[in-house]
Amino acid sequence: MRWIVLAIALLLGGVVASDSLVSAALIQWAKQTYGELAANRIVEWQNLMETHPDANETEKLTLVNDFFNRLTYRSDLNIWGKEDYWATPAEALGRGQADCEDYSIAKYFTLREMGVPEEKMRIMYVKALELNQAHMVLTYYPEKGAIPLVLDNLNGQILSADKRGDLAPVYSFNAEGLWLAKSRGRGEKVGSSSRISLWQDLKARMARETAQ
Repeated sequence: MRWIVLAIALLLGGVVASDSLVSAALIQWAKQTYGELAANRIVEWQNLMETHPDANETEKLTLVNDFFNRLTYRSDLNIWGKEDYWATPAEALGRGQADCEDYSIAKYFTLREMGVPEEKMRIMYVKALELNQAHMVLTYYPEKGAIPLVLDNLNGQILSADKRGDLAPVYSFNAEGLWLAKSRGRGEKVGSSSRISLWQDLKARMARETAQ
């Protein structure tokens, strides 16, 4: 649970600004770093973000959730040789592997790029009760006060939080703030920006990627 303790001080502030998350240079970087298949996955990601302008938000959620859930689950230790590492979407696609943080972060940035309002999304730390371990998901609020939908790699179905009795909410965050989870709803706002190394490192790597 160590990374959850760190995360309670985290706000998604200073998010990377860019015209696009993918460039020709990034595709070439993926090919040189990870190989041809990795470059193909980056191209598929670019197509996903660019070819569904008329899709409604529900359709976008399904497209993005299904796309990233195709990645093979592996722990940070197995993928990166580190206990805690937040991969950028490009790194996760490059390796073709992800852990729960990577799935959630990639879905968040991709949906935001596709025009889903940031205020409707929160990255949420939960406890996966059946596994008895910390877990991360992306939540989406169709409207203010609504029970959120859960985008998860453990269960590929997008279900409302009240139907996910296997998850116990802990904290959630987005660019607007940090919330203490309250049952299955939006919770109580408890903080604002506080930087930690995992997030700063992620932002720096995304900035380098989008500047290519």
